[in-house]
Amino acid sequence: MTHAAIGSRRGHRALHDLSATVSAVIAGLGRWGAPLLQLAIRLWIARVFFLSGLTKIQDWDTTVLLFQEEYRVPLLSPGVAALLGTAFELGMPVLLAVGLASRLAALPLLGMALVIQFVLGSANPAYDSVEHVYWMFLLLAILVHGPGPLSLDRIVQSALTGASR
Repeated sequence: MTHAAIGSRRGHRALHDLSATVSAVIAGLGRWGAPLLQLAIRLWIARVFFLSGLTKIQDWDTTVLLFQEEYRVPLLSPGVAALLGTAFELGMPVLLAVGLASRLAALPLLGMALVIQFVLGSANPAYDSVEHVYWMFLLLAILVHGPGPLSLDRIVQSALTGASR
């Protein structure tokens, strides 16, 4: 065997080893990183909305006034819009944080982000923010991919699947 052939075999072996290492790292990221990322997304977006809800309940009269003057939502009276918005901002994040009914919980928050960006944002440039678009993408990720394995949804799904066997 020539030196060139030996060198070529070593090169192929090194490339194969590198490929196997990259594949193992990618598999590990999928196994460990993806569930942690899904949990982090749920917790981050839950925090954003929950903190907003907390500010609304600190002074209810001011909250209703804001919905009368600044957060004018079409089709809803200010009192109803304030009540729904606050209820969604306090309730849905709790569901997202624990990963229970996650896709359902993401829907009203996505609706709120859409209203903030496109309804309020068209009337007031202060509400036209790329941050709201980020919220929408994160909520869409939850809707499309679900909450991930670190969730009560997964536990319920496993229990239901196991019970149906």
